[in-house]
Amino acid sequence: MADSGGHESVDRALRVIEQLGTSGSGYTLEELAEATAVPKSTLHRTLAALKARGYAAQPRAGGVYTLGPQLLAVAFGFYERLDVRGLIHPLLVRARDAFGETVHMGVLAGGDVVYLDKVESLKPLKMTSVIGGRNPAHATAVGKALLAWTHPFEHELTEWIETYGPLTARTPDTIVEPERLHAALREVRGRGWAMEYEESEPGVRCVAVPIFLGRSEPAAAISVAGPKQRLTDRQVREIAPRLRDLAGEAFGPPRRPSRTKA
Repeated sequence: MADSGGHESVDRALRVIEQLGTSGSGYTLEELAEATAVPKSTLHRTLAALKARGYAAQPRAGGVYTLGPQLLAVAFGFYERLDVRGLIHPLLVRARDAFGETVHMGVLAGGDVVYLDKVESLKPLKMTSVIGGRNPAHATAVGKALLAWTHPFEHELTEWIETYGPLTARTPDTIVEPERLHAALREVRGRGWAMEYEESEPGVRCVAVPIFLGRSEPAAAISVAGPKQRLTDRQVREIAPRLRDLAGEAFGPPRRPSRTKA
């Protein structure tokens, strides 16, 4: 029974923290009690404990409650020390085992994608990519998966193109027209995955999905890449939703853009 009570106390505290995180202006005791279904007397004790540890705050006596500075310090400290490569690597192995092709993990760096990890296919005709290598973001599935959510609105993508453009062609199939890239990224957000058919390297196709790690923007993206002889249209249609679902099971599904258009 004591253990059950302890679990209930922890659950109440987490519910309160989650509710406080839904508003930047804070909640009164009455509003929190209604939103969390915790009696006010119990809620008051929970808030007192959270305030004592810095996980909740009440800037003015008798006023509203907000998230406390300690919670933000813990969260930001975690992300500063987060080993993105180590955290995502097991998913790369799962995807390679599921699809049999090379799997990459990359991040956005200005106008390029930088590959931080790679799990090689066990099949012949391996990819020439290397960890630490760079490719133009607009020409890769990984880059499109990242751009679709880091620059989700037209004015943001236009600014990115103006900063890092013009969009150059790696192959005859590379998208170099800004309006086509806008349209392609809208499709990526709509279905939750990006694709690239010989836009970066002749004979190579890729499918990619974003990885959010609890952030509002992707922390990285992963891709399944292979020669077009193996990644046929049918294979791409089969792999893409399965890769999206694998990533969603591990780290949560693709998010809706959270910023408002300026």
